[in-house]
Parts: sequence; structure tokens; C-alpha cells
Amino acid sequence: MDNTRVGVDLAKRLIQVCIYTNQKVHSNIEMTSDDFLLWLFQQKPTTIIFEACSGSNYWKQKTIEAGHVALLISAQLVSTVRQTQKTDKNDALAIIQASQLADIGFINGKTHKQQQLQTMMKLRDLAIKHQTALKNQLIGLLAEFNIHSYSRNGGIKSAVASLLEDAENGFTCECRAVIRVAYAHLVAQGEVVAQYDKYSQCSIDQHKDCKRLLKLEGVGPINAINLYIALGCGDIGLFKKGKDASACIGLTPKQYSSGGVIKLGAIGSRVKHGKLRSQLIVGAMAVVSHLDKRVPKTKKECWLKGVIERKGKKCAAVALANKTVRTAFAMIKQGTEYKAELLAA
Repeated sequence: MDNTRVGVDLAKRLIQVCIYTNQKVHSNIEMTSDDFLLWLFQQKPTTIIFEACSGSNYWKQKTIEAGHVALLISAQLVSTVRQTQKTDKNDALAIIQASQLADIGFINGKTHKQQQLQTMMKLRDLAIKHQTALKNQLIGLLAEFNIHSYSRNGGIKSAVASLLEDAENGFTCECRAVIRVAYAHLVAQGEVVAQYDKYSQCSIDQHKDCKRLLKLEGVGPINAINLYIALGCGDIGLFKKGKDASACIGLTPKQYSSGGVIKLGAIGSRVKHGKLRSQLIVGAMAVVSHLDKRVPKTKKECWLKGVIERKGKKCAAVALANKTVRTAFAMIKQGTEYKAELLAA
């Protein structure tokens, strides 16, 4: 391994490759995807840095396969470092410059398995968004005619059925047909989500790490898969400690420190894994609500019970979610099983 660094700016058709060695730019040229792939396997082992973007996971996997060290760097950091106009050449050089900053934090890549699971979860999330949007649209439009849906009376299904069965409510045949089609679309979206859930469960059975994560408190199939995607075995080494993984997901308080005075704030609203954080807290809240009504049975539940009494349910849920991420990190890194420690009889 030599001291050469290669900055790669990815695009759909052309790839800009900047080779930097001995504090000088050796070359900065465009390549097609096929040419770049061939170049990877012909080049002697070196360090190649990609700007994190669409396709960067694929190229990182190919780069590692070719025997190189592959790193992903934040696009925001690259744009901050770039000193001149935005061009492919300048971006490729800025990638190298940004990678040489002190204590730089590189971005986790994903394995091929993680990418497949991520695809499944993204499509499921999209289906749920479509389902929710269509349901809310129907509820809102029917409310314009003073037709309200209540869960205790059958919800939107009952409201649509009553509208279609009433022949004297003044609705035209065309409007009735459109509402019928919209409701059928809503039912179909529910079936799509159910299919995604079915295949997600099948995927868990094929991934031993996901299966082990199900034993954690407040972690169901969706949280198990998303935790594996965020922490998965591919690049877990980029997190030195479990608290680093927890901070990345957004479950640690923000720090405002100056002059030796440390002040901890809220956990923050804008984080990279906001969806996962929300789902983990919801799962933890279910555990907290259930524990609040019974006597703790494990040492972890004793700790959680104490947090509930001191800080309240919401803070306890965030604390449990934080501990869940740290435990999941240790489980995946060490390949261990989770087993709650029971209280002595």
C-alpha cells in the first residue's frame, strides 16, 4: 500500500478520477463506468475516496473486491472544502482534500445484503405513506359533505359504504364511481403493506443478526431490520463504541460546552436516522407503559423503573432506546445473544 490517494466524483455516465500522490495531483481525468471498473482491478492497492451519493455503495463494494481501501465522505463536507467553482475536476480534488482533514469522520457504507433490506424498507415506507395520504384525503373530502368516519362505527369503510348505499344523497354516478375506485385503491395499498411485512419477516429468518435483535425490549421485525441496516456487520468498525452508534441515530443529548462548563441539551430534531429513532422510541414507550403497571423482573427493568420514577415515561423511553442501540451494536460486533439478567429470587 502506497501513500497515493484517489478522489472519485461519481455521476450517471462519467466518473471523474483524481490521483493525488506526493502532495501533487498526478492526474484528474474522466472515465466511463466500464473503464473505471477495469482501472480498479489493474491499479495496485491504494486508498480510494468516494463522495457519498447514489451508487457509492456499489462502487465501494467493487473497490474492496479489487483489493483497495475504500472510504465514503460526506458531500456536505466536500462542498465546504472545495475552494473554486463547482466542476467534476474540482469536486474530485476536494474529495481528497477533505479526506486529509484531522479526525475526519467517514460515512458507513452498506453491504449488498444491507442494500437489499434497505430497498424493502424504503418501498414499505412509501406504501404506508400512500396509504395514509389516500385515507386522509378520503376522510377530508367526505367531511366536506358532513360524512364523518369514526373508528367505533367502522371507520372509513363504514362511511364509504353508507355513502354508496344511500341512493337519495344527491351524489352522481360518476362521483360514486370515483369514490369506489379510491376506496378500492386504499384497500389495495393495505394489501401491499401486508405483503411487504410478509417478505420482511421472511428476510429476518434469513439474517441471524436480525433474528437475534428481536430479543431486545421494544424491538420488532421492522426495528430489527432497520437496526441491522444502520449498524450492520459490513462497516460496523467505523463506530468505535456503542455510544457513537447511538449518537449517529440521534439518541444522545446535544452538547453545548465552553470554558470547561459542560451543558447537555435535548436530543435534537434533525438527525440522519430520524425514522429509526422515532420507531425505536415508540417501541421503547410500549415497554415503559407496560412496565409502569407491574413489578420489574430483570435488572434492566429495575433500572428502567428507576428512570421512570425520576424522569418520567418519555425520558425513560429515550433512555431505553439509547441502551437498545448500544446493546444491538455490541451484539452485532461480537456475534452474541441477548439475555436479560433476572433478579435473584
